Amino acid sequence: MRLPTDPAGLTAANPFAGHLGFEIVRAGPTEVVVEAVIKPEHCTAGETAHGGFLMALADFTGAAGAVMVLPKDAGGTTTIESKTNMIGAPKVGARLRATSTPVHVGRRTSVWSTRIETESGKLISLTSQTQLVL
Repeated sequence: MRLPTDPAGLTAANPFAGHLGFEIVRAGPTEVVVEAVIKPEHCTAGETAHGGFLMALADFTGAAGAVMVLPKDAGGTTTIESKTNMIGAPKVGARLRATSTPVHVGRRTSVWSTRIETESGKLISLTSQTQLVL
């Protein structure tokens, strides 16, 4: 089964992303942009975004990019490695923008770099992930 490559289809194919309120702004083979607003249920102590929420946002954004570059005969993609550096601590109500770009696109894997920033451009986290072609 080929995954959808349109923004609405990508979100629909991933109910967890929809549950977290991820909104695809742009999706293509060279850049994917996803936005999300931090809600109280996405937070840890001090009303700051939980690291797991930030990692989920980065993972979804990079995986959406990997879908954009899948070979026609591929069955999908899955994350096989991910590393996140947490740099900032955004508060409830902040709108975040995740931007993912390819570092490497090969036959069996692709590697994506994702920056999560606030609307004002403050860096919140930086993630590198490897996606396996299924």
